Amino acid sequence: MNFYDSERISDLLKPHGYQLENNDEDADLIVLNTCHIREKAVEKTYSELGRIRDKIKLRKEKTGKKSIVAVAGCVAQAQGKEIMKRSPWVDIVVGPQSYQNLPELISKVDPINNNKHINIEFPTIPKFDHLDIDINKRNSSAFLTIQEGCDKFCTFCVVPYTRGAEYSRPITAILEEANKLVEAGAKEITLLGQNVNAWNAVGKDKKTWGLGRLIQELSKIKELKFIRYTTSHPLDIDIELIETHRDIAKLMPYLHLPVQSGSDKILKMMNRKHTAKEYIKVIEKVRDYNPQIAISGDFIIGFPGETDKDHKATLDLIREINYSQAYSFKYSPRPGTPAVVFFDHVDKHIKTERLHEVQDLLRSQQMQFNKKFINSTLNVLVLKYGKKNKQYLGRTPFNQSIYFRSNSNNLIGSTVDITVTDAFQNSLTGIIKSNKNI
Repeated sequence: MNFYDSERISDLLKPHGYQLENNDEDADLIVLNTCHIREKAVEKTYSELGRIRDKIKLRKEKTGKKSIVAVAGCVAQAQGKEIMKRSPWVDIVVGPQSYQNLPELISKVDPINNNKHINIEFPTIPKFDHLDIDINKRNSSAFLTIQEGCDKFCTFCVVPYTRGAEYSRPITAILEEANKLVEAGAKEITLLGQNVNAWNAVGKDKKTWGLGRLIQELSKIKELKFIRYTTSHPLDIDIELIETHRDIAKLMPYLHLPVQSGSDKILKMMNRKHTAKEYIKVIEKVRDYNPQIAISGDFIIGFPGETDKDHKATLDLIREINYSQAYSFKYSPRPGTPAVVFFDHVDKHIKTERLHEVQDLLRSQQMQFNKKFINSTLNVLVLKYGKKNKQYLGRTPFNQSIYFRSNSNNLIGSTVDITVTDAFQNSLTGIIKSNKNI
């Protein structure tokens, strides 16, 4: 979602005379778009602000020049005043629901009086209503936010406090932006939302549409060849979405469905509102309708109160699901969330040991999943050039990176059939079988 927001910020500023600059030392405006989901991401924000001050701000000021520095995103939302206190060289702080106001805030920056501007409001009119701007050229794969915010209030999560309540964009706005993205060069669109499958809106038939019905409508865009979505919540998976995974060829056979823990006790403490068995039943239903689908997930290791028994339950769930890939992290206390005041915080060394055990199991499953594609042929969207000579990087329908070589000068944005020759932990390699330029 931050990639999407960064693209829209760039689109928003171009009509005001700005263009992207690869060298930040030459930039007139530096926008740091931030994430608050884990403590490490917050630490990176302040570290990067220190680098900007030392390497850019102070150096330019010696020559009589000035760069405007803006902090956007969820760290800005959660710690706006703290940012100004710890990093007084920052000119603008703007939250993820208010970045549409950046041009106005930039115009108010006064380098002489060194005035500051903070906008971390949750506007009554959604920001998307103010983003009716031209979409500039896109890569073959693009993001499209259709839903923001969360009403689930998991006890570990800051999203309801930084992104606000759940909001679903209207169907007409989504279709309009999707068509613009395709016209700008996108062949693949990934639909985004904190709980993307909670999206719903009234359709042209005056009935309430869910994510499955929306995907069916998007699939009618002829030049759009691949559709993905992330991130989902188990409570919002409905039968229509599951059927769409069976019926719509343009919807890729990949589902990212976080569970966080395999222990019912921990799930209850997390306020996930589902049990491990209920989560497993959802996966079983999805696989009934599409046996080929790849399943990914998220795990938080060492949540307060987690015992060896709870940890074992997580390992058991992972073995039962057999993931194609998954993300796992040590529990990170986030200020303002209920879990911060929970008792029985797990020792950091125990967290590390348990995380390694979980990640070893997940890595073995991912490797096993990747190896089963050796000698098979996959239809691949070519995303960019690889690091080696005549090498390209593509993405498979199952969300794997795949590398291959070709003498063709311009395959980016094409779909190619690749026969897989080898499998690695995080990628595949193959040889090109055919080229279907689209």
